[in-house]
Amino acid sequence: MLTTLHKNRPAQLVLGLALGICFGVLLQRGGLTEYDVLMGQLRLHDWTVAKVILSAVLVGMLGVHALHAAGLAKLSASPGSLGGTVLGGLIFGAGFALLGYCPGTLAGAVGSGSMHGLLGGVPGMILGSVVYAHAYPRLKGLRNVGPFKTRTLPELLGMSRGRAVGLMAVALALVLVVLYLLG
Repeated sequence: MLTTLHKNRPAQLVLGLALGICFGVLLQRGGLTEYDVLMGQLRLHDWTVAKVILSAVLVGMLGVHALHAAGLAKLSASPGSLGGTVLGGLIFGAGFALLGYCPGTLAGAVGSGSMHGLLGGVPGMILGSVVYAHAYPRLKGLRNVGPFKTRTLPELLGMSRGRAVGLMAVALALVLVVLYLLG
């Protein structure tokens, strides 16, 4: 089943575009393309972003778990490193701090007509990508600094995948209830 998914490249591109447009529409409808909402989250007085992200994590986790249980998805942990995580966080954080958008919310804001995003964010994202691409040969050694073990949450907790998913679903639901009570 999984190998047949890679044979129809044009259909994959069309599906990717359609899903990307849907994602952008949902970001916009959820208010995540508004600068004031994003800044409100960073200032810890508007919890819209946290609520949307945690809801997406909860639904995605349950969906992926269901696909895996049905034999339609294969799960594997990806390796990581402290160096790569810190570098990525610094780059992402710098871009977010300078503009107030992450790449997804920037695309949604541009699609919603944001001139700030179009004239400042898009050129900045392109420039940042070019700079990173040129610096990558000198930075790629950071990927090996402080490697993480590829352990999953069920492995860390010493429990079955189903039990860990259930525990996380309850925990995320409780956090969402608290965030909704906060406003």
